Formats: sequence, structure tokens, C-alpha cells
Amino acid sequence: MKQLKQRLLTYVLCPFLLLASPITLADNDIEISGLVIDRTLTRFGKDFGFYYSSYWRELPFTQGFNVTLYETVFPQAGTVLTLEVNGTRIYTTHFGRRANPVKESAEQAILITIDYLAQVRANAITGDFSVTSDDF
Repeated sequence: MKQLKQRLLTYVLCPFLLLASPITLADNDIEISGLVIDRTLTRFGKDFGFYYSSYWRELPFTQGFNVTLYETVFPQAGTVLTLEVNGTRIYTTHFGRRANPVKESAEQAILITIDYLAQVRANAITGDFSVTSDDF
């Protein structure tokens, strides 16, 4: 009889505990944003990430945006570097096997990023979410 009461109590209380637990977890979550995540592999990619992140640190109001740098290596042709902001690809460049203007590419990428962030913030203010990042 005691086991039956415990089982009944468990079956009745468990669904309520499961429903209540995500609410308490959501209140305690910590959001980290404003990061540059470097997933590059080569010297060109690392140099690009170094220059880009130094420019990114100087930008105000980057909360809510995370930048990810991806690099795909093609052994005979060089690498393709892709920059994403919150999962949206906004910049792609190619680095050959020889010395390339990495710093200039990072400057171009940060200018495109600034334009993208301004567009996202303007769309949030005006409520116009129909514009996608296909323009970039």
C-alpha cells in the first residue's frame, strides 16, 4: 500500500515538475554575445581573424551579435573564408596560396559587417523584417 501511494504521488507530481523546470531554467540562463568565433585553419585565416577581431572590439553596440569565421581549404587553389553574423553569411573571400592582402580583406569585411548591423537594427526599429541578407 505504501508503494502504491509513492507511485501515485510520483505519477501525479512528475508532470508538474517537468512543466515548471524549464521556466526556472530560462530565468537563470546567461546569454553571451558580441563574440568573434574563429574556426579558421591556415595562417591567412588566423591573420584575417586577428585583424577582424581587433576592428570588432572597437565597434560599439555589438551585444546580440556573434560573428563566426569559417575557412575551407582547397589544397591546390588556396582557401575560401566565410564570415557569418548570427548564422547569416555576409562575406566570402578567397585567399590564394601566395601572399594576399589579408589586412585589406579584414577592413572590407568589417565595413560590410557595420553595414549589415546597421541594416538589422534599422529593420528592428521600423519593423521591416522582409529584407534578407541576399543583398550582401
